[in-house]
Amino acid sequence: MKEIIGALAKIFTGVVAYWVGCSPEGKQRVYFANHVSHFDFLLLWSALPKTVRTTTIPAAAACYWNKNRVRQWFAEDVFDAVLVDRENIRRANNPVPKLAAVLDRGDSLIIFPEGGRGRTPEIREFKGGIYHLAKARPGVEFVPCYIDNAYRVLPKGEFMPLPILCSVTIGSPLTLKHGERKQEFLLRAQKALEACANDPHS
Repeated sequence: MKEIIGALAKIFTGVVAYWVGCSPEGKQRVYFANHVSHFDFLLLWSALPKTVRTTTIPAAAACYWNKNRVRQWFAEDVFDAVLVDRENIRRANNPVPKLAAVLDRGDSLIIFPEGGRGRTPEIREFKGGIYHLAKARPGVEFVPCYIDNAYRVLPKGEFMPLPILCSVTIGSPLTLKHGERKQEFLLRAQKALEACANDPHS
């Protein structure tokens, strides 16, 4: 089912992936991307080659995808998404252990470190979750992915997607450096994503 949905997304948007900083390998990675649309995880997932996407799991906002049974079915039953709470994070609902568990079973992840969706293509300040995940699993590669034009396909507040061409620019992997502090890592990761946004392919 999800392969059919992914194929439809590619037909609908013509999404292509430009691997400018690394090659598409089956190795375990965390793909982190800008977030402007609920269409984002589907666009990024469908742009990955089949050998990569078969073991890549998206993280998605529980507040949106749990709103009704259809959304929940699409996220959890079709895409096996990890639904995470974005607000009022406490030890009981901390998403990092859930995400780390996906990595522990050998799969890769798609995450959105800005948190909620923006209304414009500008990249916003990263939240701390990506750092805490990198600290929990320091050997895993974190790969920046800039999704271009998704904010026009399904803007915030809209319900009907539009057929607009999209692309994903995939940059160079980074890992948490020994002794690297949270703000240092967040800034480095954000700059890596901004570099993808400024790449000529974007």
